[in-house]
Parts: sequence; structure tokens; C-alpha cells
Amino acid sequence: MTFSKVGIIGAGTMGSGIATSLGQQGVAVVLVDTTDAAVERGKGAAKKFYDRAAEKGKMTAEDAAAATARISTSTDLAALSACDLIIEAIFEEQSVKEDLFARLNPHLKPETVVATNTSALQVSDLAEAVDNPSRFLGLHYFNPAAINPIVEVVKGEKTDDAIYQRCIDFCRATAKKPIPCKDRFGFAINRFFVPYGNEAVRLLDEGVGTPAQIDRVAQDCLGVAAGPFLVMNLVKPKIMFHAQRNLGPHGAFYTLAKTLADKGDTDYEFEIGEDAAGSADADAVIADRLRAATFFPVLQEIDEDVATPADIDMGAGLALRFGKAPCELMDSLGADETKRIVSLVTEQYGHAMPASIAKVGSLRG
Repeated sequence: MTFSKVGIIGAGTMGSGIATSLGQQGVAVVLVDTTDAAVERGKGAAKKFYDRAAEKGKMTAEDAAAATARISTSTDLAALSACDLIIEAIFEEQSVKEDLFARLNPHLKPETVVATNTSALQVSDLAEAVDNPSRFLGLHYFNPAAINPIVEVVKGEKTDDAIYQRCIDFCRATAKKPIPCKDRFGFAINRFFVPYGNEAVRLLDEGVGTPAQIDRVAQDCLGVAAGPFLVMNLVKPKIMFHAQRNLGPHGAFYTLAKTLADKGDTDYEFEIGEDAAGSADADAVIADRLRAATFFPVLQEIDEDVATPADIDMGAGLALRFGKAPCELMDSLGADETKRIVSLVTEQYGHAMPASIAKVGSLRG
């Protein structure tokens, strides 16, 4: 095993999910949070996962007990001093993460690798808060981390090449499928998935369709297992607010939809309802705009060499359950139709047409 003892800071949904995955793969885990109640909930979630797997015959009772025993807990960052990899999985706010890394620095061995599970912040910016940024990188696990196979492995400007490769190997050794990524806001997957959800809210704000209608059209035109409003309700709209806000540096198209901006960090859900009916004309507008909001960021990130088309499509299929992966779908539609769709974004928001539009038809080779 590339790393034998892994510390995870943050025992919430993501941190406990990462701990659950690693514990099942034979890795010793130290799960740290600010309260005993938090870490016990995190470890309890892992135990519940293992026990259910044992009940279903996916692992033995002995293996479930052993996996649970691999996860130790603490409320003290000093408990991480023996770890050779530490993954931060706390609130998605740069200043909060930077403060944590400043407090973590005194407890790090010189050889300890430090990673952030950020979904959209730039790794290189966060690295400056860590002693020796060459040992810092992004390891973005997707929810639910206990079972979702995708991990974006993000190389910061100062990340050591050998450490980067070591982390890619570690992901593979722990039953994950790594996507190597350049350090750009949103990385490979949220770069398009978050704007796709944001565009769904814009369509609602403009009265083009209802949440149920937009979800239905999304399932048809992109083959998603669940529409954007159902997904946003599952992960909480305030998470979408933070993720989309972090994409703002990419330009005007990435501006927050009005409802997301107005409600901000509050707790709410969208009322989806059951009536998914709508006119054919409205359905066509919704389909075009959801595809445009997906295709445009994908073509941009291909221009920027953030990730390969094959890896982007793998992430779309395995992490997000897109039945029609974006690059493969653009290839099947062809360059002219894809350009027509993408021009809905470029003309509305004043962005340049991505250069990789010229590769459509052979994006996947």
C-alpha cells in the first residue's frame, strides 16, 4: 500500500465516506473533528455501512468488524502526527481551510503528504498555507465516497511529481478510478456539472419550465439518472451556491442564478412536484440550454488541458451517472449542431467559442 496510515479531518458526509472507503480497503484511518459527537457519528456511519454490507453478503462479519476497528477517532490534530497522508474534508470556504492548515502544520512530519478534498477551490492557493507546498495536492472524492469510484487528483503548481504519481497509485490501490486534473476552479467534473445545475435554476427563474419538467427533459437529453433539481435537493442547494460561486473567476456565464444568489447559504429545498408536463417548444429550449451549459465548460476545460475527454466522460458516467457523456454526445451530434448549441452561451455571455469545437466529431479519438 502506498500510504499505510491516513488522517482525515472532518467527520461529516465526505470525511466519513472517505474513511469508510479506506477502512474497507485495509487502510488504517484516523478520523478527526472538533467534537466527540462528530467523530462518533462519522465512525458510526462507517460501521453502519460495513454491517449492512455484511448483512447483504458483500463482506463477512469478521471483515466488517476489522474495517470498523481500522478507524480510530480524535478531536486533537496532534493525533495525526503519525499519518503519512492527511486529507482535509471540511467546509468549502478558503479562509476556513487555510486556518486549519496553519493549525495542522506543527503536527506534520516532513514527509507527510497533505491533500484537500475541495471540489472547486484552487489547490495552488490553498497550498500556500501548508509548510512545504510541494507535498500538497487535491484528492477530490465524489459523494457518496464510500462507493463512488471517481477521485480527481489535482496537481498544484508546486506539487512534487513523485508525490502526485504516488497519490494516483494510492487511489488505484484503494479501488478508485483517478482522474488526473490540472488545477483550475471546478477541476474536471464540477466544472460542467455545477453550471448545468445553475442553468436549471436559471430556466426556473425565467419561467421556461417547472422543476419537474426540467428534470424530465434533463433525463431525456443527457440521460441522467436523476434531474438537476432532485440532485440539488439531495446535496442541498446551499452546496450548489458555494460551488457555483467558486467558479465565478471563469467568467460571466458562471454567474449565480438569481434564486441561488438570493437564498445563498440558507437551508431550503426546491419544490419539484409531480407534474412534469410541458410544451414541445419549452422542452426544446430546456434541452438546448442544459446541453449548452454542459458542453461549453467541457470544451473550455479541454482547451485548458484540465483533463482528457475520455476521463471527463468517465467521470460523468461513473461519478454523476450521465447516460450520455458530454464528449461522446458532442461527437455524436457533430460539430455544426454542437456549435449551434454552444453559441447559446457564447452569444449570451460574450465568451469566445472554445477552440476545441474544431475537434468535435473526434473528441474521443
